[in-house]
Amino acid sequence: MAGPGSKDAVVIGAGPNGLVAANLLVDAGWDVLVLETQPEVGGAVRTDTDVAEGFVHDAFSAFYPLSAASPVIPSLHLEEHGLRWAHAPAILGNPLPDGSWAMLHRDVEDTVAGLDAHAAGDGDAWRQLYDDWVTIGPSLVQALLTPFPPVKGGLATLARLPRVGGLDYVRTLLEPASTMGGKRFAAEAGQLLIAGNALHADIPMDASGSGLLGLLLAMSGQTVGFPVPEGGSGRLTQAMAARLRSKGGQIRTSTRVARVLVDRRRVHGVVTADGERIEARAVVADVAATALYGELVDWSELPSRVRRGMERYEHDPGTIKVDWALSSTVPWENPPPVAPGTVHVIDSMDQLSRTQTQITSHSVPSDPFLLVGQMTTSDPTRSPAGTEALWAYTHVPQVTHRDAGPDDITGRWDRDECERMADRMQARLEKYAPDLASRIIARRVMGPHEMQARDENLVQGALGGGTANFHQQVIFRPIAGLGRADTPVRGLFLGSASAHPGGGVHGAPGANAARAVVAAARTGRL
Repeated sequence: MAGPGSKDAVVIGAGPNGLVAANLLVDAGWDVLVLETQPEVGGAVRTDTDVAEGFVHDAFSAFYPLSAASPVIPSLHLEEHGLRWAHAPAILGNPLPDGSWAMLHRDVEDTVAGLDAHAAGDGDAWRQLYDDWVTIGPSLVQALLTPFPPVKGGLATLARLPRVGGLDYVRTLLEPASTMGGKRFAAEAGQLLIAGNALHADIPMDASGSGLLGLLLAMSGQTVGFPVPEGGSGRLTQAMAARLRSKGGQIRTSTRVARVLVDRRRVHGVVTADGERIEARAVVADVAATALYGELVDWSELPSRVRRGMERYEHDPGTIKVDWALSSTVPWENPPPVAPGTVHVIDSMDQLSRTQTQITSHSVPSDPFLLVGQMTTSDPTRSPAGTEALWAYTHVPQVTHRDAGPDDITGRWDRDECERMADRMQARLEKYAPDLASRIIARRVMGPHEMQARDENLVQGALGGGTANFHQQVIFRPIAGLGRADTPVRGLFLGSASAHPGGGVHGAPGANAARAVVAAARTGRL
């Protein structure tokens, strides 16, 4: 164990992954210190009241199906530390140009009935996907979230595979989202429930991997919902911090780590921006890979292959996010049958594909896909009765060459360009809620620069810690390696979304890093 003035482990970053890692290390008997640059914990899981008095908005992430589906976060029993989950009446809705809605209900039979109303037989197709997921989903999620190779989850998945069709189901998992939806559902409602969820990341709709992501989110929603922390997303990370402190772990905010101490490719601790040296046997970095390699750890301390790999590292797209405080609920021209917490605004599969193509070709989308959160609908504590704490975000290119819309946006994302993009996004909502503008009490717009300023891991507004495409996943995340948290520096572990399995608030990168630390200590590799 650590001596005076030192720690067993230092965790850099108090985002959800850093806090998961710290909690699991404390559970293993380690003396742990978490250092966070920002004045509060949470990373991209934080809440504020800056938009309007009486309104609570989530600064970044808001809905947590992967937190509920993951084996990691439920194992922390955060309800014992103040966390309470809330659910909207319905999980997800997508308004359609004909006035109808594609709906994901909390009860699968309601989802089935709704899809059958769009096209006979589409409900049965959904039920088949659901039944298969109930059989194989939990073991598959475990396999997806654990280090490569996923022995326990992989074996459990293989054991269940014959019950869902064997190799034919493997083919399903490898299908692009466009195929998975298009071959099963006659109407676009069902297709958009898969494809819209897939569009939460940046995998093309016609590429393998997009179908698996769409299925994962859609079926997680159908089985565990899209829960939100009562009182704001920050309650989730605050509960993690409270648990850590209750077990003896320490957290210091407003403390920037300037350098990881490395000698002969072995970690010795960290140095803070004010010059304080903190020695440690192990360091877990909940930071972007681009901040760890070459910044916190100098290139001279790393193999040349790391620098070559990081030169090809690819971020996921940037983000523009708009928060509104509304004087009423959203005035949908054609209200949904049941109020959903999450709303996708995309008119058709063609429009979805066109939007994604525009982003990959470095164009600002003309008709952007919106991911929308009706937060008071999900959790009535978020704003006064009869009002709505609303937000929407959309993806934009990391590097912009042109604007596919009419506003000559260049991608510099200064205040003027962010506001013009917010107007474009609001117009998308007003197509389905024409009276929206008359209900706005206040509006806040955050662009890529503001997002990165609030959380340095969100490089130019990239929410996923790096592209989710196959060439940068598993053993290629963040660079070609083992698909594990280990780094070329002995005692240094990458525990952010830049590590396998990537983005999403499931805690897996942090958990994988903590387990790697404990395993390294047990086998004498620290």
